[in-house]
Amino acid sequence: MSARRKIVLSWSGGKDSALALHALRQAGTWEVVALLTTVAEPYGRISHHGVRAELLRAQAEALGEALHVISLPDPCSNVLYEEAMGRAMRAYREAGVEAVAFGDIFLQDLRDYRERNLAPVGLGAEFPLWGQPTGPLLQRFLALGFRGVLACVDGAKLTRDFAGRAIDTALLADLPRGVDPCGENGEYHSFVWDGPIFKRPVPVRVGEIVQRDTRFFADLLPAAGPGASDA
Repeated sequence: MSARRKIVLSWSGGKDSALALHALRQAGTWEVVALLTTVAEPYGRISHHGVRAELLRAQAEALGEALHVISLPDPCSNVLYEEAMGRAMRAYREAGVEAVAFGDIFLQDLRDYRERNLAPVGLGAEFPLWGQPTGPLLQRFLALGFRGVLACVDGAKLTRDFAGRAIDTALLADLPRGVDPCGENGEYHSFVWDGPIFKRPVPVRVGEIVQRDTRFFADLLPAAGPGASDA
């Protein structure tokens, strides 16, 4: 039996990342050596999603995966971002990593950008969810037993009351026309706290809902109980 090839998974903590990790584990041909996440250093939160770094760490521990956090300033220019990512990618390549996986589904310009930046380093790009219809994909997420919550929503596309909602069949039914079921166009971002890839749940509760520009963020907090009390 040939050895599994080493891969890094670009990790946001949300449902597409979770589904990508599930697909990589199911395939059996890749060894995920790290979950790679960028965190806004001034706030200690996942970039763009606003999830606290302590929940990110608890999530990685519950998944049994190594976590690699790249701290970025806020604001962060594309130049600074690409320099930081370039250093990380070169180190991974030297350590024998062959590719980076992403949870992207259909945004071709984003895929082209990722492949273009990885090619000079000698790393491939893998997209385990690519081309899958997003409605059935979200239904599969639920059927597999994943559990998550909306951490951030775009106020131009979703109202404030969507922030902090559980990802379930009711959410899918309530999404307005024109909103992608998986939020692939940036309509929402999520945090997954349980599912078939977890060794144990990551209990969370929904705190304050905060507006920043056009986005509504649900401040997710560690919960004391065995499940998500408010999510």
